[in-house]
Amino acid sequence: MRCLIVDDSPDFVDAARGLLERHGIVVGVASSGAEALSRFAELRPDVTLVDIDLGGESGFDVIEQLHQVGAQSPSPLIFISTHALQDFADMVDSSPAVGFLAKSALSADAIRDLMRGSAGLHTVRQTEYFDIGTATHRGRRRGRADGASTTKSRSTT
Repeated sequence: MRCLIVDDSPDFVDAARGLLERHGIVVGVASSGAEALSRFAELRPDVTLVDIDLGGESGFDVIEQLHQVGAQSPSPLIFISTHALQDFADMVDSSPAVGFLAKSALSADAIRDLMRGSAGLHTVRQTEYFDIGTATHRGRRRGRADGASTTKSRSTT
């Protein structure tokens, strides 16, 4: 699997790269939106992790740009942050991202779980991530009162 990490924190990028590479994931990195677009085209990642707060840039804008560039062959886009999901839940939900992953919960398994959710293989686990496809956050379901999950439809345009 190929993963692009878009984050302006060199310490986090080094730690995340080491963690993911130990699990056989090839990791590319970018620290800005412009660099992310370039690296995205070069690497053709299977998944891209984008920090919500990229210093002077918005991770939401970067996700939108990557989504538009990758529309022909979409790969999952996942927000990462040290901020709590509840601070951005509505914005994450209305974005083309498949989910949110707290930086403290970053793991190869958490990424794969979110990717499976984006492919329609919905899983529910007690974790610190949010899968838009299953509308699951920390083991609680959001959405319908009958307990059924809500699924966000995605357009490829």
